[in-house]
Amino acid sequence: MIDVNVVGFIFARAGSKGLPGKNILPIAGKPLIAWSIECALKVSRIERLIVSTDSPEIAKIAKDYGAEVPFMRPSWLATDESSEWDSWKHALNYLMESTGTIPNVMVSLPPVAPLRAPIDIENCLNEYDKGTSDIVISVTESRRSPYFNMVKTLPDEKYGLASPPDSLIHRRQDVPIVYDMTTVCYVANSEFVLSHKSIFEGRVGAVHVPTERAIDIDTPLDFQVAEYLMKLEE
Repeated sequence: MIDVNVVGFIFARAGSKGLPGKNILPIAGKPLIAWSIECALKVSRIERLIVSTDSPEIAKIAKDYGAEVPFMRPSWLATDESSEWDSWKHALNYLMESTGTIPNVMVSLPPVAPLRAPIDIENCLNEYDKGTSDIVISVTESRRSPYFNMVKTLPDEKYGLASPPDSLIHRRQDVPIVYDMTTVCYVANSEFVLSHKSIFEGRVGAVHVPTERAIDIDTPLDFQVAEYLMKLEE
């Protein structure tokens, strides 16, 4: 059996409360998921690209754009309460059962980040190749800080800082630097995924992605912003 070193995955279920059917909605002339497939296929280090879905319609579109759909995701892994991590494990276990091996490295490319570029995936793979991380995430600059201008409700129905600092901070420049996690790319050791329950149980590396490529489509407004930016690039 030939050992596949890097396998890419796109996890795309049918349901979405914020934007129904979003994974196949047309955006800038193509179904949303098509942008992630085409981007992944441009990265030569990804030796296979597999779409995990519960939807026959998504499966057909994925195949039309060049991805593999060797299995259908069970319904219990495709609900609003389902863990994405469990879907990762399910896909890896499928490969173990069907081929007798798993890739050394898995790459997860959520379909909701259509503005990612192949270089973003390459950079995450390069960071992983340093050998200092179990998983590499993509991040971008945060516009808000939990230490300075993000608030939460308090028991008395008032509001306070989401993460109060040890001492009073008057300027945003003085707070610890924080980042937003993005859905651009995840690169992980497959054995780590199978033996753990979450990203932050391991050594986490990160790659910075420009804000304009880090749009995460979850709402109609996100969709409109992403489509506007994509049309600017035409």
